[in-house]
Amino acid sequence: MFLSHSEIWRTYWECVSRPYTVFICSLTAALYYLWGRKCQAPALVTSKTFSAFLLKHCPVVSENFSPTPWCWGGRLQTLVCAFIKSKPPAAYRNELIRTVDGGQISLDWVDNQASVPYPESSTRPTVLILPGLTGNSQQSYVLHAICQATRRGYRCVVFNNRGAAGEELLTPVTYCAANTSDLELVVQHVKGLHPHAPLLGAGVSLGGMLLLNYLGRKRAESGMVAGLTISVPWDAQKSSDSMEEPLNWLLFNSYLTRGLRRAVARHRKVLEKVVDIDYVLKARTVREFDERFTSLQFGYNSCTEYYCDASPDKKLPNTAVPILCLNAADDPFSPKCAFPVNIVPGLPNVALLLTAHGGHIAFLQGLFPRGESYMERLFGQFVQAVFEHPRDIRKACGIKEEKTS
Repeated sequence: MFLSHSEIWRTYWECVSRPYTVFICSLTAALYYLWGRKCQAPALVTSKTFSAFLLKHCPVVSENFSPTPWCWGGRLQTLVCAFIKSKPPAAYRNELIRTVDGGQISLDWVDNQASVPYPESSTRPTVLILPGLTGNSQQSYVLHAICQATRRGYRCVVFNNRGAAGEELLTPVTYCAANTSDLELVVQHVKGLHPHAPLLGAGVSLGGMLLLNYLGRKRAESGMVAGLTISVPWDAQKSSDSMEEPLNWLLFNSYLTRGLRRAVARHRKVLEKVVDIDYVLKARTVREFDERFTSLQFGYNSCTEYYCDASPDKKLPNTAVPILCLNAADDPFSPKCAFPVNIVPGLPNVALLLTAHGGHIAFLQGLFPRGESYMERLFGQFVQAVFEHPRDIRKACGIKEEKTS
């Protein structure tokens, strides 16, 4: 028995005119429209020659960044990433090295002995990873970075800041974004073990601040062939102001401050020799913590003085290796008003890659963004470009070849 055309259309209209059908279709259309507006190619701020190199060897820099359709706001991206991002396994080999003042630093190695492109350990390229403020080698972004590097045949080592990876704090000294002495020791140690292996530094958030400050101070003597930063706060004062906005304080600042207080409480016996621990533990913001602890520990007269010294934006002109920096304009930790867009164009060795969306250390894509996304793809492509095309990238950045005797 066949239905007439009028009966078919009547049945169709009854179906599509139901309230829930209209709601679902309208919601889908709205999401598709908004998602389409959010899909934009990132802005690449750099010299023409460095831009040409990146477009050729890191094609992801020219691709539209399409944030997860149901998760495109900066705060939402940041929160969702923290809860749903997967953690690829990593078989670490831990090493503790001693510092001049009697302290110790925990390094987590992934030697990648099964590397096919680089079977010789002595020449296997190495990626040195610097985690964020309260992070360590167990963070999801660190594990994904290691996955990207090892699949390409490279070795990885994670620099855990003092006391951040569960190791005992032997001296009343921790870490800050402005003090690069521990990083200098780690680079010397890594280069001493593998003097013929090129070394690339990759810093995330505070780790990126530390890396840029180090590269600015060491200039051509950094021991690194390149640097990569992700979601770096360019101006610590402006970052702190942004993080103290009511919603950002509620979602992020209070959480980070609790993590900092826990770290101090865990090492109370050794730290109470130099600071008033009870006063520090009453801090309710990262700024208060830095006023009561960090700035005092490292000899600053005020938190403002510390933040000025820690901010890496003005250090960029002193750097002497290729550097790629990824930031999102909606990052609640690093406001776009602080991006060094007026400084970078005059620097042939620095590239600033800016996405309209992506939050802080998130850059989620796809409907179910648990695995590899934009940030990880950029990391893998840039690391490979640096290690596989060393002469090309030096030429693109105007860096002269080192003379060999």
